[in-house]
Amino acid sequence: MRAAVFATTVVAGAGQLTNWENWGELMNEDKLKAPVLDDEFIASHNARNDVTWTAGRNEIFEGATLKDVKRRLGTLQAKGTAAVPLEHKAPEKFVDLPTDFDWRTDARAANCPSVKEVRDQSDCGSCWAFGSVEAMTDRVCIASNGTKTDHLSAEDVTSCDKLGDMGCNGGVPSTVYSYYQLSGIVTGGNYGDKSMCYSYQLAPCAHHTVSTKYPNCSSSTKTPKCERSCIDNGAKWLGDKKHGQGGYSVCQQGMNGKCADAMQQEIYTNGPITGMFFVHQSFVSYKSGVYSSKLVGDPMLGGHAIKIMGWGTEDGTPYWLVANSWNEDWGDAGFFKILRGSNEDQIENPVINGGPVAGMPATAQMELV
Repeated sequence: MRAAVFATTVVAGAGQLTNWENWGELMNEDKLKAPVLDDEFIASHNARNDVTWTAGRNEIFEGATLKDVKRRLGTLQAKGTAAVPLEHKAPEKFVDLPTDFDWRTDARAANCPSVKEVRDQSDCGSCWAFGSVEAMTDRVCIASNGTKTDHLSAEDVTSCDKLGDMGCNGGVPSTVYSYYQLSGIVTGGNYGDKSMCYSYQLAPCAHHTVSTKYPNCSSSTKTPKCERSCIDNGAKWLGDKKHGQGGYSVCQQGMNGKCADAMQQEIYTNGPITGMFFVHQSFVSYKSGVYSSKLVGDPMLGGHAIKIMGWGTEDGTPYWLVANSWNEDWGDAGFFKILRGSNEDQIENPVINGGPVAGMPATAQMELV
């Protein structure tokens, strides 16, 4: 039987996306000129005995300002008719969950290299695309028992998804799942990978540094044009498209704090999900441990989409295991842990942009449509 299809009831239109100023996002241009890495903060934070994470300097943000970081936080707020939430899909059955879970070590994903991958969005507000295609890529492989390792293209979504999204200037993860259903997504590797259809077109970069590994980021990054052709391997564009069943919200309003439980059920049963949270300045200095932003004078810089792929408890503190898209030189080899069960930085909010979002690959019958 064909699975039920869940999709956005309204496609975001032009002018229906905005920043998070009404949620406290820092917009003052003078304050945004300040450096994002702060040795005084790092030292004082690490000297405290009441914090659950360790701060440090991450190379890709050496010399970066708060405004530089904001450019990478491209998950925007839907408003007007675009704010209609995704339909909620409850778990088909509830299973007993382990105390700790990580898709990178689960036997069901042993032949799925993408679950261990950390991508790089470069100096572009395309996190909304990355957090979505990363989870989709994992789910294609997991649903096929490791027989399909299609690497879905973040560039296809960033440059070609016109469902109200704006490329490097931001978008909404839920619309990516609609794009996955309506248009499909071609395969595509990371920058420089020519083995698939349409690789990411923006090179990794660092800010205002003399780094020997990364070139300096441009002061402004334009969204690469949509090629609508397999410029890397010469395959047929439409023939390379992979489709999904459409997106659904893992949580719903009124769950009274039970969103985290629903997220765990969904992740364990079907694979990683796409989430969004508010990034504060302190997060840029994350190195290890369970992140929490409950600090005084820690400005909120914007919304960021990520892939949530597991959970656990560290020294008594519950956490989500998350893959970021700032390359493996940031944080804990590109991954991080964030406080679980208390809606830290709205990561469990069931309403904002549809809440934590998921979707499944299309069935064989649907792929032929």
